[in-house]
Amino acid sequence: MTFRKRGALAAVAAVALTTAVVASSPAAAQRNPVTGAVQAELDLLTSVDRIPGALAQIRDRHGRSVTVTSGTAELGTGRPMVSGTDSYRVASVAKSVTAVAVLRLVADHRVELDAPIETYLPGLVQGTGEGVEIDGRDITVRQLLQHTSGLSDYTRYLVPFDPLRRVEPMELVRLSLAHKPDFAPGKGQAYSNTAFIVAGMLVERLTGKDIRTAMADLVIRPAGLHDTYWPATGDTGIRGRHARNYMLDKTNPQGPLVDATAFEPSLLGAGGALVSTPADLNKFWRELFGGRLLPGRMLAEMQTAMPPPPGGPNAGFGLGLMRIPLTCGGDAWGHDGDLLGVGTWSARNASGREATVYMTAQTGSHASKQLRRTLDVALCTPGRDGLD
Repeated sequence: MTFRKRGALAAVAAVALTTAVVASSPAAAQRNPVTGAVQAELDLLTSVDRIPGALAQIRDRHGRSVTVTSGTAELGTGRPMVSGTDSYRVASVAKSVTAVAVLRLVADHRVELDAPIETYLPGLVQGTGEGVEIDGRDITVRQLLQHTSGLSDYTRYLVPFDPLRRVEPMELVRLSLAHKPDFAPGKGQAYSNTAFIVAGMLVERLTGKDIRTAMADLVIRPAGLHDTYWPATGDTGIRGRHARNYMLDKTNPQGPLVDATAFEPSLLGAGGALVSTPADLNKFWRELFGGRLLPGRMLAEMQTAMPPPPGGPNAGFGLGLMRIPLTCGGDAWGHDGDLLGVGTWSARNASGREATVYMTAQTGSHASKQLRRTLDVALCTPGRDGLD
């Protein structure tokens, strides 16, 4: 899930920094310009932007990889930042996984992209109150995945927000259905976590399985993502080795960061509850664009992008997928994500290089832009001697 709250936030107290590089070999780390360029960007995050820890993992088309880190995994301990095979909440990058699950069902002729969601979830998407005009007969499966359904984002209405509150998917959908839609279906584009909650409910209905089992069967296991899982309701921690996550204290925004590692996954659902690793996310893109998760016609549908909304950080949404312009020319395909205590970008460029970057706090719009720049540097910097 991406909570789109990127307004100006106050600066926070400086943190002690440690940096580390883990590459395919020590010699490659020293010789390859990718490593140095990405290290400089991560160091800006952990100094100028006061992010406790930041990480990038880059993998080239030949399978060679490098992981670059900056900062600490836990404030006050001096513990170095974790590795590219350690876990973190990937937030809205999960939407790409959910979209693949739906498209696998489309490929199996169990659902039609341009059929109304009412066909599969009768009576579920019916507006109330200010949203009385919302009708699932007017909203297609494609529109859910492409952010063109008009369903308003339920995260606007989770006030006051409690990161440990357990919810049911239908509770989140009802929040949106009680409010006026952003536009008529197909008449605009606006980021909607609600649409992906509904998409997850579609997957559950068609497979007869809960979202955790369905996603594992449809995507996680077929892609060989051994360190990736969909947490259960109430599983507020992160399994395995991981960095802590932090947020600003609203009562003292210029004071120390507050630990925000615990988070209730039912608040994110099919739109963002996934826990993975940078290495697994890079592998996901490799399997997807290598044609091993979807047939070509489905991948083409996924990459059919709408024109971008004004001022956005991407070149348009496909189906659960962003087309991301690069300063070196061309586009990458992937997704971003942010929530309390984490920001991330993960994508693959045309040459077959994959990169996943993330930071362990949200300290303002400048940090978010710097993380986006780090992805660009990771995908654009020419490599040699171990990383093309």
